[in-house]
Amino acid sequence: MHLAYPAVLSALLFCTGLYGVLARRNAILVLMSVELMLNAVNLNLVAFDVWLSRAAKETLHSGQALTLFTIAIAAAEIGIGLAIVLAVYRNRGTSDIDKLRDTAEGPGTGGPGTEGPGTSAAEKTEATA
Repeated sequence: MHLAYPAVLSALLFCTGLYGVLARRNAILVLMSVELMLNAVNLNLVAFDVWLSRAAKETLHSGQALTLFTIAIAAAEIGIGLAIVLAVYRNRGTSDIDKLRDTAEGPGTGGPGTEGPGTSAAEKTEATA
C-alpha cells in the first residue's frame, strides 16, 4: 500500500478535527475534535514508521511506540477534560463555551482605566474624570 492513502486520510481527519475545534460551541464536542486530531497524528506516525522501516529494513518500530505513548496521554487528557467539563456543567448549568467565556469575563473586568463591553456610561465618565 502506498504512503499517500494513510497520509490523505490523516489530513482529512485532522482537518475535520480542526473544524470541530474552531466551529463547535459545546465543550464535549471540542474535546472529541481534539481526539480526532490526535488520532490523525497517530495514523501518520504509524504509516511513516511502517514506510521507513520497510525502506531501512530495521525492526525498531519507534513510531508505533510513540503512538502508544500518545494514546496514553490522550486518554489521560480526555479523562481530566471531561472531569473539568462536568464540574463546570454542574456549577454553571451549561457547557456552551461562549456562555462560559461571557460569565468568566463579566462586566468591566478589563482592569482600571479600561472600558469593557458591559461598562455603563456613568462608569465611563467616572473613569475619564
